[in-house]
Amino acid sequence: MQIGRVQAIAGTANFKQLPEKIIRPGHERPENTKPFEGVSVPVISLSESHDILVKEIYNACSEWGFFLLKDHGISPGLIEKLWKVGIEFFNQPQEEKEKYANDPSNGKFEGYGTKMTKNLDEKVEWIDYFFHLMSPPSKVNHQIWPQTPSSYRHCDRYVLGPSESVTDTAILNHVTEEYNKELKKVIETVLEQLSEGLGLEGKVLKSWVGGDEIELEMKINMYPPCPRSELVLGVEAHTDISALTLLVPNDVPGLQVWKDDYWITVDYFPNALFVHIGDQIEVLSNGKYKSVLHRSLVNKERTRMSWAVFCAPPHDAMTGPLPELLDEKNPAKYSTKTFAEFRHRKFNKLPQ
Repeated sequence: MQIGRVQAIAGTANFKQLPEKIIRPGHERPENTKPFEGVSVPVISLSESHDILVKEIYNACSEWGFFLLKDHGISPGLIEKLWKVGIEFFNQPQEEKEKYANDPSNGKFEGYGTKMTKNLDEKVEWIDYFFHLMSPPSKVNHQIWPQTPSSYRHCDRYVLGPSESVTDTAILNHVTEEYNKELKKVIETVLEQLSEGLGLEGKVLKSWVGGDEIELEMKINMYPPCPRSELVLGVEAHTDISALTLLVPNDVPGLQVWKDDYWITVDYFPNALFVHIGDQIEVLSNGKYKSVLHRSLVNKERTRMSWAVFCAPPHDAMTGPLPELLDEKNPAKYSTKTFAEFRHRKFNKLPQ
Protein backbone atom coordinates (compact mmCIF):
# COMPACT_ATOMS: atom_id res chain seq x y z
CA MET A 1 0.00 0.00 0.00
CA GLN A 2 1.50 3.33 -1.05
CA ILE A 3 1.62 5.90 1.74
CA GLY A 4 1.12 9.56 0.93
CA ARG A 5 2.52 12.26 3.20
CA VAL A 6 -0.05 13.30 5.76
CA GLN A 7 1.00 16.96 5.59
CA ALA A 8 0.40 16.89 1.83
CA ILE A 9 -3.04 15.27 2.29
CA ALA A 10 -4.00 17.87 4.90
CA GLY A 11 -2.82 20.69 2.66
CA THR A 12 -4.90 19.64 -0.34
CA ALA A 13 -7.33 22.31 -1.45
CA ASN A 14 -10.89 21.64 -0.23
CA PHE A 15 -9.72 18.63 1.74
CA LYS A 16 -12.82 17.21 3.43
CA GLN A 17 -13.00 13.42 3.20
CA LEU A 18 -10.46 11.26 5.03
CA PRO A 19 -8.85 8.37 3.18
CA GLU A 20 -10.14 5.06 4.55
CA LYS A 21 -6.62 3.98 5.54
CA ILE A 22 -6.49 6.91 8.00
CA ILE A 23 -9.77 6.21 9.85
CA ARG A 24 -9.25 4.15 13.01
CA PRO A 25 -11.41 1.18 14.06
CA GLY A 26 -14.28 2.19 16.30
CA HIS A 27 -12.70 0.98 19.54
CA GLU A 28 -9.59 3.13 18.92
CA ARG A 29 -11.24 6.39 17.91
CA PRO A 30 -10.86 9.33 20.29
CA GLU A 31 -14.61 9.94 20.09
CA ASN A 32 -15.20 6.50 21.66
CA THR A 33 -12.29 6.49 24.14
CA LYS A 34 -12.57 9.76 26.00
CA PRO A 35 -10.02 10.58 28.75
CA PHE A 36 -10.70 10.55 32.48
CA GLU A 37 -11.10 14.10 33.77
CA GLY A 38 -9.63 15.70 36.90
CA VAL A 39 -6.38 13.73 37.11
CA SER A 40 -2.95 15.27 36.55
CA VAL A 41 0.31 13.49 35.77
CA PRO A 42 3.23 13.81 38.23
CA VAL A 43 5.36 16.95 37.96
CA ILE A 44 8.87 16.70 39.43
CA SER A 45 11.49 19.42 39.90
CA LEU A 46 15.12 18.47 39.38
CA SER A 47 15.98 21.09 42.00
CA GLU A 48 14.50 18.96 44.82
CA SER A 49 16.82 17.52 47.45
CA HIS A 50 18.43 14.22 46.51
CA ASP A 51 16.36 11.94 48.75
CA ILE A 52 13.07 13.55 47.77
CA LEU A 53 13.99 13.40 44.08
CA VAL A 54 14.80 9.68 44.24
CA LYS A 55 11.51 8.97 46.01
CA GLU A 56 9.38 11.09 43.66
CA ILE A 57 10.91 9.61 40.52
CA TYR A 58 10.54 6.08 41.90
CA ASN A 59 6.87 6.65 42.73
CA ALA A 60 6.11 8.26 39.36
CA CYS A 61 7.86 5.54 37.37
CA SER A 62 6.45 2.60 39.32
CA GLU A 63 2.89 3.96 39.31
CA TRP A 64 2.71 5.89 36.03
CA GLY A 65 5.83 5.19 33.98
CA PHE A 66 5.73 8.89 33.18
CA PHE A 67 6.32 12.35 34.65
CA LEU A 68 6.95 15.96 33.70
CA LEU A 69 10.40 17.24 34.63
CA LYS A 70 10.93 20.94 35.36
CA ASP A 71 14.01 22.90 36.49
CA HIS A 72 16.11 20.53 34.36
CA GLY A 73 18.73 23.10 33.35
CA ILE A 74 18.04 23.22 29.60
CA SER A 75 17.43 26.86 28.75
CA PRO A 76 14.07 27.93 27.27
CA GLY A 77 16.04 29.68 24.55
CA LEU A 78 17.59 26.45 23.34
CA ILE A 79 14.21 24.70 23.33
CA GLU A 80 12.77 27.58 21.29
CA LYS A 81 15.59 27.22 18.76
CA LEU A 82 14.93 23.48 18.56
CA TRP A 83 11.26 24.20 17.81
CA LYS A 84 12.13 26.80 15.20
CA VAL A 85 14.44 24.64 13.10
CA GLY A 86 12.04 21.69 13.22
CA ILE A 87 9.15 23.84 12.05
CA GLU A 88 11.30 25.29 9.28
CA PHE A 89 12.08 21.80 7.96
CA PHE A 90 8.41 20.84 7.66
CA ASN A 91 7.53 24.20 6.08
CA GLN A 92 9.81 23.47 3.11
CA PRO A 93 8.46 22.42 -0.30
CA GLN A 94 7.57 18.73 -0.48
CA GLU A 95 10.28 17.93 -3.00
CA GLU A 96 12.94 19.29 -0.64
CA LYS A 97 11.73 17.10 2.24
CA GLU A 98 11.58 14.03 -0.01
CA LYS A 99 15.34 14.25 -0.51
CA TYR A 100 15.58 12.79 3.00
CA ALA A 101 12.94 10.07 2.61
CA ASN A 102 13.54 6.94 4.64
CA ASP A 103 12.48 3.33 3.97
CA PRO A 104 11.68 1.45 7.22
CA SER A 105 10.47 -1.64 5.32
CA ASN A 106 14.06 -2.12 4.16
CA GLY A 107 15.70 -1.19 7.46
CA LYS A 108 16.42 2.45 6.58
CA PHE A 109 14.83 4.20 9.57
CA GLU A 110 16.69 7.51 9.54
CA GLY A 111 15.21 10.37 7.56
CA TYR A 112 11.82 11.78 6.61
CA GLY A 113 8.86 9.45 6.82
CA THR A 114 5.20 8.77 7.54
CA LYS A 115 4.96 5.18 8.72
CA MET A 116 7.64 3.53 10.88
CA THR A 117 6.23 0.29 12.30
CA LYS A 118 3.71 -2.33 11.23
CA ASN A 119 0.19 -2.56 12.55
CA LEU A 120 -2.12 -5.48 12.01
CA ASP A 121 -4.80 -3.66 10.02
CA GLU A 122 -2.35 -1.52 7.97
CA LYS A 123 -3.85 1.73 9.22
CA VAL A 124 -1.84 4.93 8.79
CA GLU A 125 -1.31 7.38 11.62
CA TRP A 126 -1.90 11.12 11.14
CA ILE A 127 1.77 12.04 11.34
CA ASP A 128 4.87 12.85 9.33
CA TYR A 129 8.24 12.76 11.08
CA PHE A 130 11.98 13.22 10.78
CA PHE A 131 14.16 10.66 12.57
CA HIS A 132 17.92 10.50 13.06
CA LEU A 133 20.64 9.47 15.50
CA MET A 134 22.20 12.20 17.65
CA SER A 135 24.66 10.09 19.65
CA PRO A 136 27.16 8.43 20.00
CA PRO A 137 29.33 10.38 17.55
CA SER A 138 30.71 7.19 15.99
CA LYS A 139 27.23 6.26 14.71
CA VAL A 140 25.93 9.68 13.71
CA ASN A 141 25.44 10.20 9.97
CA HIS A 142 25.32 13.95 9.47
CA GLN A 143 24.55 13.39 5.78
CA ILE A 144 20.99 12.45 6.73
CA TRP A 145 20.53 15.56 8.89
CA PRO A 146 18.65 18.31 7.03
CA GLN A 147 20.99 20.58 5.09
CA THR A 148 18.12 23.03 4.73
CA PRO A 149 17.23 24.93 6.73
CA SER A 150 20.90 25.46 7.55
CA SER A 151 19.80 26.49 11.04
CA TYR A 152 18.94 22.85 11.83
CA ARG A 153 22.61 22.41 12.66
CA HIS A 154 23.68 26.05 12.88
CA CYS A 155 22.00 29.09 14.42
CA ASP A 156 22.94 32.74 14.08
CA ARG A 157 22.60 33.41 17.76
CA TYR A 158 21.74 31.30 20.75
CA VAL A 159 18.97 32.79 22.92
CA LEU A 160 20.44 33.07 26.40
CA GLY A 161 18.74 31.97 29.57
CA PRO A 162 18.52 34.31 32.56
CA SER A 163 21.60 32.85 34.25
CA GLU A 164 23.78 32.67 31.12
CA SER A 165 26.29 35.18 29.80
CA VAL A 166 27.43 35.88 26.26
CA THR A 167 30.41 33.71 25.35
CA ASP A 168 31.98 32.54 22.13
CA THR A 169 30.24 29.17 22.52
CA ALA A 170 26.86 30.92 22.69
CA ILE A 171 27.23 32.20 19.13
CA LEU A 172 27.13 30.17 15.91
CA ASN A 173 26.02 27.04 17.76
CA HIS A 174 24.81 23.77 16.36
CA VAL A 175 21.22 23.76 17.64
CA THR A 176 20.55 20.04 17.61
CA GLU A 177 24.04 19.13 18.77
CA GLU A 178 23.81 21.65 21.61
CA TYR A 179 20.47 20.16 22.66
CA ASN A 180 22.03 16.69 22.50
CA LYS A 181 24.81 17.78 24.84
CA GLU A 182 22.44 19.33 27.38
CA LEU A 183 19.96 16.46 27.24
CA LYS A 184 22.69 13.90 27.96
CA LYS A 185 23.22 15.54 31.36
CA VAL A 186 19.53 15.22 32.20
CA ILE A 187 19.38 11.60 31.04
CA GLU A 188 22.38 10.68 33.18
CA THR A 189 20.76 12.31 36.22
CA VAL A 190 17.42 10.55 35.66
CA LEU A 191 19.12 7.16 35.20
CA GLU A 192 21.03 7.71 38.46
CA GLN A 193 17.82 8.46 40.36
CA LEU A 194 16.12 5.43 38.83
CA SER A 195 19.04 3.21 39.87
CA GLU A 196 19.02 4.49 43.42
CA GLY A 197 15.26 4.03 43.59
CA LEU A 198 15.89 0.32 43.01
CA GLY A 199 18.43 0.24 45.84
CA LEU A 200 21.38 0.10 43.43
CA GLU A 201 24.40 2.32 42.90
CA GLY A 202 23.70 5.32 40.71
CA LYS A 203 25.73 4.18 37.68
CA VAL A 204 24.16 0.72 37.34
CA LEU A 205 21.31 1.46 34.92
CA LYS A 206 23.43 3.68 32.71
CA SER A 207 26.00 0.89 32.46
CA TRP A 208 23.37 -1.68 31.44
CA VAL A 209 21.76 0.67 28.94
CA GLY A 210 25.08 1.10 27.17
CA GLY A 211 27.28 3.48 29.15
CA ASP A 212 28.96 5.99 26.85
CA GLU A 213 27.58 4.08 23.85
CA ILE A 214 23.94 4.84 24.70
CA GLU A 215 22.16 5.82 21.49
CA LEU A 216 20.09 9.00 21.43
CA GLU A 217 17.59 9.14 18.58
CA MET A 218 15.72 12.32 17.64
CA LYS A 219 12.22 12.03 16.20
CA ILE A 220 10.44 15.25 15.26
CA ASN A 221 6.72 14.49 15.05
CA MET A 222 4.47 16.69 12.92
CA TYR A 223 0.68 16.28 13.28
CA PRO A 224 -1.19 18.55 10.82
CA PRO A 225 -4.69 19.81 11.64
CA CYS A 226 -7.41 17.27 10.82
CA PRO A 227 -11.06 18.25 10.31
CA ARG A 228 -12.22 14.86 11.60
CA SER A 229 -9.78 14.52 14.47
CA GLU A 230 -12.24 12.35 16.40
CA LEU A 231 -11.68 9.55 13.85
CA VAL A 232 -7.87 9.44 13.67
CA LEU A 233 -4.80 9.03 15.85
CA GLY A 234 -1.52 10.86 15.52
CA VAL A 235 0.22 7.83 17.00
CA GLU A 236 -1.65 4.70 18.05
CA ALA A 237 -1.41 3.32 21.59
CA HIS A 238 2.04 1.88 22.23
CA THR A 239 4.95 1.66 24.64
CA ASP A 240 8.38 2.90 23.60
CA ILE A 241 11.10 0.40 22.80
CA SER A 242 13.67 2.73 24.36
CA ALA A 243 14.99 2.83 27.92
CA LEU A 244 13.81 6.42 28.33
CA THR A 245 12.09 8.90 26.05
CA LEU A 246 12.41 12.63 26.76
CA LEU A 247 10.07 14.82 24.78
CA VAL A 248 9.30 18.51 24.37
CA PRO A 249 6.02 19.46 22.64
CA ASN A 250 4.69 22.69 21.24
CA ASP A 251 1.73 24.23 23.05
CA VAL A 252 -0.95 22.11 21.33
CA PRO A 253 -2.00 19.26 23.70
CA GLY A 254 -2.49 15.75 22.37
CA LEU A 255 -0.47 13.26 24.42
CA GLN A 256 -2.46 10.82 26.55
CA VAL A 257 -1.10 8.18 28.94
CA TRP A 258 -2.87 5.05 30.18
CA LYS A 259 -3.42 4.80 33.95
CA ASP A 260 -5.81 2.58 35.91
CA ASP A 261 -7.78 1.60 32.78
CA TYR A 262 -8.30 5.20 31.63
CA TRP A 263 -6.63 7.61 29.25
CA ILE A 264 -5.24 10.69 31.02
CA THR A 265 -4.57 13.85 29.02
CA VAL A 266 -1.15 15.45 29.55
CA ASP A 267 -1.56 19.22 29.59
CA TYR A 268 1.06 21.52 28.12
CA PHE A 269 3.61 22.61 30.74
CA PRO A 270 5.98 25.33 29.43
CA ASN A 271 9.63 24.23 29.16
CA ALA A 272 9.02 20.89 30.91
CA LEU A 273 10.48 17.64 29.61
CA PHE A 274 7.95 14.83 29.22
CA VAL A 275 9.77 11.74 30.57
CA HIS A 276 8.54 8.30 29.45
CA ILE A 277 9.78 5.03 30.89
CA GLY A 278 10.39 2.66 27.98
CA ASP A 279 10.46 -1.11 27.59
CA GLN A 280 14.16 -1.49 28.43
CA ILE A 281 13.86 0.09 31.89
CA GLU A 282 10.77 -2.03 32.63
CA VAL A 283 12.71 -5.17 31.68
CA LEU A 284 15.91 -4.18 33.52
CA SER A 285 13.91 -3.34 36.66
CA ASN A 286 12.04 -6.66 36.37
CA GLY A 287 8.77 -4.78 36.24
CA LYS A 288 9.29 -2.43 39.17
CA TYR A 289 9.18 0.46 36.74
CA LYS A 290 6.46 0.38 34.07
CA SER A 291 6.78 1.20 30.40
CA VAL A 292 3.99 3.70 29.86
CA LEU A 293 1.28 2.99 27.31
CA HIS A 294 0.52 6.23 25.49
CA ARG A 295 -0.99 7.65 22.32
CA SER A 296 -1.14 10.96 20.45
CA LEU A 297 -4.28 12.78 19.35
CA VAL A 298 -4.49 15.54 16.77
CA ASN A 299 -6.19 18.93 16.67
CA LYS A 300 -8.91 20.09 14.30
CA GLU A 301 -7.41 23.53 13.71
CA ARG A 302 -3.78 23.66 14.86
CA THR A 303 -0.60 21.79 14.02
CA ARG A 304 0.77 19.77 16.91
CA MET A 305 4.50 19.01 17.02
CA SER A 306 6.80 17.23 19.43
CA TRP A 307 10.54 16.57 19.65
CA ALA A 308 11.13 13.12 21.14
CA VAL A 309 14.57 11.77 22.00
CA PHE A 310 14.75 8.02 22.54
CA CYS A 311 17.52 6.77 24.82
CA ALA A 312 18.30 3.21 23.72
CA PRO A 313 21.03 0.58 24.18
CA PRO A 314 23.43 -0.39 21.36
CA HIS A 315 22.00 -3.17 19.21
CA ASP A 316 24.38 -5.81 20.60
CA ALA A 317 23.64 -4.98 24.25
CA MET A 318 21.95 -7.71 26.26
CA THR A 319 18.66 -6.69 27.81
CA GLY A 320 17.07 -8.61 30.67
CA PRO A 321 16.28 -8.26 34.38
CA LEU A 322 19.21 -7.00 36.46
CA PRO A 323 20.77 -9.90 38.38
CA GLU A 324 20.94 -7.74 41.54
CA LEU A 325 17.13 -7.64 41.62
CA LEU A 326 16.54 -11.38 41.33
CA ASP A 327 16.25 -14.06 44.00
CA GLU A 328 13.97 -16.97 44.89
CA LYS A 329 11.15 -14.63 45.85
CA ASN A 330 11.71 -12.37 42.83
CA PRO A 331 12.29 -14.55 39.75
CA ALA A 332 12.86 -13.04 36.32
CA LYS A 333 9.63 -11.90 34.64
CA TYR A 334 11.29 -11.28 31.27
CA SER A 335 13.65 -13.22 29.01
CA THR A 336 17.13 -11.94 28.19
CA LYS A 337 18.03 -11.17 24.58
CA THR A 338 19.99 -8.67 22.54
CA PHE A 339 18.40 -5.28 22.02
CA ALA A 340 18.56 -5.94 18.26
CA GLU A 341 16.34 -9.00 18.70
CA PHE A 342 13.98 -7.13 21.04
CA ARG A 343 13.74 -4.30 18.50
CA HIS A 344 13.07 -6.66 15.58
CA ARG A 345 10.27 -8.39 17.48
CA LYS A 346 8.73 -5.10 18.60
CA PHE A 347 8.72 -3.47 15.17
CA ASN A 348 7.27 -6.58 13.53
CA LYS A 349 4.60 -7.16 16.20
CA LEU A 350 6.12 -10.49 17.24
CA PRO A 351 5.92 -11.84 20.83
CA GLN A 352 8.97 -11.17 23.01
